[in-house]
Amino acid sequence: MPSPRRVGSETSKTRDALLDSAERLMLDRGYAAVTYRNVAASGGVYAGLVSYYFPTLDDLFLALLRRRSERNLDRLVASLDARFDEPLRVVWEFNTDESSAALIMEFLALANHRKSIKAEITEVTRRVRKVQLEAIERHWSRCRMPDEMSPGTLLFLMATVPKMLQLEESVGICEAHTDTIRLVEHYLDDVEPKRPGRNGARRRPSARATA
Repeated sequence: MPSPRRVGSETSKTRDALLDSAERLMLDRGYAAVTYRNVAASGGVYAGLVSYYFPTLDDLFLALLRRRSERNLDRLVASLDARFDEPLRVVWEFNTDESSAALIMEFLALANHRKSIKAEITEVTRRVRKVQLEAIERHWSRCRMPDEMSPGTLLFLMATVPKMLQLEESVGICEAHTDTIRLVEHYLDDVEPKRPGRNGARRRPSARATA
């Protein structure tokens, strides 16, 4: 039987640098630009080195998605811990983060062509939503929502509205976007007044012409 193919260590700094190169390509040129040759050229290495760490492009995309997802989840948990009294604001800011949103849009487009990416996005989304939902549920009595609104429905809106704004802006549609964002932020100011001296980290969802 043939010997198993050797694969580079997951803790290698070289592997991390190659993932950095792949992420830059996705953000700058879209997922279709992520090839062994382009990643190698971006990182100043031979294409064979890229395939040594990632035997297939699926391996590369999955590693990139998992690394970004873990970082995002760690950031979310840390923010919710540090700002335990502002779960809604933290959730909104997390979902309107421009760099993460642009990358996720690329992965969503890629998922239409690669089943492994689709399955991973499903798992990642469920993990993130679970953390966000638990934070909202702990403060639900303060949210002052209509009886028909559930914590899950509010989370769905706060998680998906920014994605839709970005998707529309990517094709030049911006009508009512500013008013929508202003409405959400007015609600946040009402239910979660900022502490004195805290500037917050509001970001307006802004689409990149991509993918």
